[in-house]
Amino acid sequence: MTTSNNNIPTAMNSTLKSFLRILIPAALLTLLLAAAAKAQDRTITLDEAIKLGIDNSKVLKLSQSKIDRAVSQYNQAKDNVLPSGSVSFDYNRAQIPANKLAFGTQTISLPKSADAFLGIVSLNETIFGGGKLRYAKESTDLLTQVARLDADIDKDQITYDIINAYYNLYKVLQSKKVVEQNLRSIDQQIKQSQRFFEQGLVTKNDVLRFQLQRSNIELNGIDLETNRKIINYNLDVLLGLNESTQLNIAQITEAERSVAPLANYIDTAISSRQEFKQADLRTKYAETSIKNIQANSTPTLGASVSGYYVDVSANPIPKSGSYITPVTIGLGLKWNFSALWTNKNKIAEAKIQREETLINKNIELDNVKREVNQNYQNYLQALDKIKLLQTSIEQAGENNKILESKYKSNIASATDRADAETLLYQAQINLELAKADAGLAYYTLLKSTGKLNK
Repeated sequence: MTTSNNNIPTAMNSTLKSFLRILIPAALLTLLLAAAAKAQDRTITLDEAIKLGIDNSKVLKLSQSKIDRAVSQYNQAKDNVLPSGSVSFDYNRAQIPANKLAFGTQTISLPKSADAFLGIVSLNETIFGGGKLRYAKESTDLLTQVARLDADIDKDQITYDIINAYYNLYKVLQSKKVVEQNLRSIDQQIKQSQRFFEQGLVTKNDVLRFQLQRSNIELNGIDLETNRKIINYNLDVLLGLNESTQLNIAQITEAERSVAPLANYIDTAISSRQEFKQADLRTKYAETSIKNIQANSTPTLGASVSGYYVDVSANPIPKSGSYITPVTIGLGLKWNFSALWTNKNKIAEAKIQREETLINKNIELDNVKREVNQNYQNYLQALDKIKLLQTSIEQAGENNKILESKYKSNIASATDRADAETLLYQAQINLELAKADAGLAYYTLLKSTGKLNK
């Protein structure tokens, strides 16, 4: 018995150790999972979202690559202005099986074979080429500027996409709060109706009506959660975050913004929109193309310097008397005068392209005016909704106070009291949604004026 009793603590210690070996890793794993889950939730401000999106945008990285390529092409055009040079060294061996030539009574005998080394160094420079090199450099410079403006347009679009997703997520999260509030309110009404049914004060149909209302609210909640997941995922991708990150929106506090006349916004758009700057650059590019084509009909003047090494010995190492080294300096004048009659149709086509750029600019001007006006009116409408909803909140608040007083005096039912609270809460959320709509409408107007990132 004694031996058996002494073994009990030993067995308990062994069991405890085994339990701890399992418990401690499990606890650590739980803590790690909790920390990871916590790390997946992130509250983010609009400024943080825009900065993240711009820093991680693959579209902007591609735009930068296009700029780099345009700059490279511009540098290549500049290189074409530099002199061209070349060097070569050749060895030739000739076998002459029939090596005799007879001229009447005289016969010339050639060797059976001959060796020759020929080295050439040349340097060529175009003195005048009708301005073609200068026009090529100007054209590539204009295309580089267009590429930079393309990058600015892409940046504005990325910024707006982030703002749009940010506000949409905020609106969905606010709408989910309404659903949660409505569910709490309808649950109170269901409980009360069931008590009244048990007391014989209402029919079963009244209870079913509240239950059906709750089901409809739950369906709305399912739709909102699906939309939240889609918007949240898309925003994660835009910001370069892990796709499982659950984003929470910091409270949106929109400052009061003064509204200028419509003409001010249109004037700002005309002076700031990158599309108009691009249209001007494309017009200049078309004009440069016309000059470049016209340059084809002008003569070109070039200078060249060449040095030769001619060695007729079999040994490539120079030996006195076996080689010559002539040096030539020359000027060359060329004129392809056929361009006088072949260029006219090319010039006509280039002029048509220039006219197209001017027409496209006018079309873009009309489109921008319509876009700015529409966004301006939408922003004014959003501000009017805010004023109206502020009035409705005051009305809902007054109604809530009246029903609260009646409920305390047993004049109003709990259902009426809950409905009044729900109406007030709904009005407050609607105001938040209207502010979000106004904020998004303002950024939409800002984007149409070309001032979103300025």
